[in-house]
Amino acid sequence: MVNLKKELQKCKHPNSRKTKALSKKARRQNNKHKQRLGHAIKSNILGEKLNWFRERIEGDRQTPLTPEEFEQLINLYLKRFDEELEQISLKQSISKSRNRQHCARQDVIRTTIERESDEYRTGGIELLNLCDSVKFKALKDWDGSAINVQHFKMDLISQNLLRRMKWELEKNTIGENENKTKN
Repeated sequence: MVNLKKELQKCKHPNSRKTKALSKKARRQNNKHKQRLGHAIKSNILGEKLNWFRERIEGDRQTPLTPEEFEQLINLYLKRFDEELEQISLKQSISKSRNRQHCARQDVIRTTIERESDEYRTGGIELLNLCDSVKFKALKDWDGSAINVQHFKMDLISQNLLRRMKWELEKNTIGENENKTKN
């Protein structure tokens, strides 16, 4: 990038072919850099989310979560900012003169909660399916770095998917119990 700037300064005329080619090259490098930065930010956010779930699972657990446990864990994830919102409202109630002191943080938290809960209720949150034994083991073995997040096969986990999984699990256990009583 530094060499491009020097070469652009050497060019005599602003509309010459060489100047246009160099500016095009500089724009392309800038766009590539922006794109790489965007991917890094996304993998960091996803890494923080997966790390939150990994910390909440018992350390010695080897079996995947049941759909009920996974649903409870997701509900706990959606309520992770409740304590901070309470602190902000407490600070606002104490000092009447600076009533909107932490409003920016409060607005960011509220929009995040609304967006994530809407995603969970409708299309699904991008997560690992922790009811799957292979993906559960992959999360347990994960070193916590954002670089390795790209190797995970993410699923869209929704409320309807978990209900379906519960229903199938109940159906399978009822079918197994009937087979045992017949034998």
